[in-house]
Amino acid sequence: MIDWLRRLAREPAATARPIAPRTISVEGRDLPLVIRRLSHARRMTLRLAPDGSEARVSIPSWGRVGDAVAFARDRADWLGAQLARMPARAAVEAGSTVPYRGEILRVVWQDGAPRRPVLDDGEIVLGGPQEGLQTRLARWLEAEALRVMAGDLAHYCARAGQDAPRLALSRAQRRWGSCAADGSIRMNWRLIMAPDFVRRSVVAHEVAHLTHFDHSPAFHAHLDALYDGRIEDANRWLKREGRGLYRHFG
Repeated sequence: MIDWLRRLAREPAATARPIAPRTISVEGRDLPLVIRRLSHARRMTLRLAPDGSEARVSIPSWGRVGDAVAFARDRADWLGAQLARMPARAAVEAGSTVPYRGEILRVVWQDGAPRRPVLDDGEIVLGGPQEGLQTRLARWLEAEALRVMAGDLAHYCARAGQDAPRLALSRAQRRWGSCAADGSIRMNWRLIMAPDFVRRSVVAHEVAHLTHFDHSPAFHAHLDALYDGRIEDANRWLKREGRGLYRHFG
């Protein structure tokens, strides 16, 4: 059954057709509107991208694009309220703060310090040209994400009795993690800024897909057995705080 599902996942849906990008007016600005046909969708759903960059409508394979546009326009006030709740973009510079594994660390630039950031008692210390500080911090966080998540992956694969698959980072604006039909796993690098229990819940979720390539009751039972915490707590944190992870680094 799992092999059949994975073969199906590799096959493009017959009803999937590219839909030209559109915009809708929200609070006096043109907001990009992305419409996607999903074979498993039963109704239209509207979401705002985590970074507020676009609105997204998912429609069933038989849905009409015009209906999706009207659906989004009718909810422009809701989108405006969601945009108003978006956390303000935070500058990343000497003296600012950056979240790392659930802690808020102060960025300290020191003349003569190594260019590569170093953790030091609640601070991230680095040197080098100040104009490249944000880029170096982002690269360091991505490297930390890959290192830490590789450990998470090995841990949960061992619990699941699976070989650890290939791990890669993503810069997705919508998904925190994904498991491909070939078993490879991609994790959103921004999760390195979230508390450990949140990041680990997403890794455990994707590892559970190595056994159950769906979201069936069997999958959720397997995930509950794998994850050494309460999935509900992690999901609640992501729903409440996840957008805040997009305040930094553009």
